Amino acid sequence: MLRRVAPIAALTCLALVLSGCSTVGDLMDRESARPSPVEPQKPPAGMEGLDALYAQDLQWSDCSGGQCAKLTVPRDYAEPEGATIEVSVLRVPARRQSQRIGALVVNPGGPGGSGVDYARAADFIVGAGVRQRFDVVGFDPRGVGRSAPIDCVSDSELDAFLGFDPTPDDAGEDEKFAANAKSFAEKCGANAGPLLGHVSTVDAAKDMDVLRANLGEAKLHYLGKSYGTYLGATYADLFPQLVGRFVLDGVVAPDLTSAEVNLGQAKGFETATRAWARFCIDKGECPMGESVDAVMQGIRDFLAQVDDEPLTKTGDPAVTQLTEGWASTGIAAAMYDEGMWDTLVEAMRAATEGDGADLMGLANSYADRQPGGGYAGNIMEVIYAVNCLDKPESDDIAEHAASARAAAVEAPTWGPFLAWSSLTCGSWPVTTERSSEPPKKVTAEGADPIVVVGTTRDPATPYEWSERLHDQLAKSSLITYDGDGHTAYMRSNDCVDEPIDEFYLKGTVPQDGLKC
Repeated sequence: MLRRVAPIAALTCLALVLSGCSTVGDLMDRESARPSPVEPQKPPAGMEGLDALYAQDLQWSDCSGGQCAKLTVPRDYAEPEGATIEVSVLRVPARRQSQRIGALVVNPGGPGGSGVDYARAADFIVGAGVRQRFDVVGFDPRGVGRSAPIDCVSDSELDAFLGFDPTPDDAGEDEKFAANAKSFAEKCGANAGPLLGHVSTVDAAKDMDVLRANLGEAKLHYLGKSYGTYLGATYADLFPQLVGRFVLDGVVAPDLTSAEVNLGQAKGFETATRAWARFCIDKGECPMGESVDAVMQGIRDFLAQVDDEPLTKTGDPAVTQLTEGWASTGIAAAMYDEGMWDTLVEAMRAATEGDGADLMGLANSYADRQPGGGYAGNIMEVIYAVNCLDKPESDDIAEHAASARAAAVEAPTWGPFLAWSSLTCGSWPVTTERSSEPPKKVTAEGADPIVVVGTTRDPATPYEWSERLHDQLAKSSLITYDGDGHTAYMRSNDCVDEPIDEFYLKGTVPQDGLKC
């Protein structure tokens, strides 16, 4: 199960932001950026009984990178007067408060990515004009990071889970894989608490409307990337009349089945890895082979080798073996951003010589893991908690084995890895009423036009998914970026960035079918 989180290219700047540098900056009067009193709003249809939560007086305070507050939401929307949780929110005020348009809520994906951390990087995730005239607001969705975080297993147990053999080769290994998946699911049931059954995408979308009202916005302006598009589309399905200026970049269409997600991602990563193979060859002396097919076979041979004999040089005292699981994760990490391709070339060169430290470093970056042990966030646990509620799975081992064999035909490098990855959901300890319903197409009838963006060689959210959602939405405009990496907006392509900025600033819908 590969996560879907948008990369941020300006990693050095982001590191500075996360270490405490303020993105509010010295170019504006901090007092002028104080939130104005918000007029209480009535809950929309479907949110009855939440009047008090729709009329909260959010207490904003200065914090690292902006202004922070806690939003109170029901733990279970079926019991609006029952237990509540707090959702962490960060607001980076518009630089030009006198010309402020409104609040732009952002989500980087996951499920499990931190919207708080993403908003802290406001200078790098939206265009300069948008940054000047919109407050950029991020929240950690329920169960994530600072918002009643889901915690299933210890760090050492998560290390073992992620390093486990991801592609069983025979019936005995199939059983071991299934036992490992079931153990993780059972530990989530035992340790995560009562919120575990209430972290679905629908729950998070409802939280987002409570946030909209308490920001004082008549409609929600939104930037969703990767899984954030699923969240945004779900919101549009629930509250079409409240959709403002919406951009969904790197789409996960809500009507995809679990099997379609697995196969789609497998084919997407296969395409992306072939593009990396060409890059490796063109760079010269590619350690994996002299043709694209040879490089791909070289990767598969390498993964089979570390499956049999893991590398013992990892550069990480908490993970003493670079297994197939960790190696696959490291390779996958580099597919999200072509800026990491050179790093992968050198990591594979070292790994073929017995040194897995650089590849382990890539895997750490993917898993939000600290070198030497410990995790900065809980994305690698939340991704199951959310996905397993949204798209329940069969626990039939033979069925997954058959899917893995079929997927290997279309995506020999990544097909088995992805086909097996969702088996954990077959043993998930909780379900929702919606869990038994088939995936739902989203038309968002009655919503303002939604901008959909797709990248042709996106590994994690294949371009076809953007086309799929665009075709389903009642009003939408599709921007196609012919390129590599995951998502397109604010990744150094003016053809994509300028019409999106214009949409946010003026409401001008980009030309449908624009190709960049």
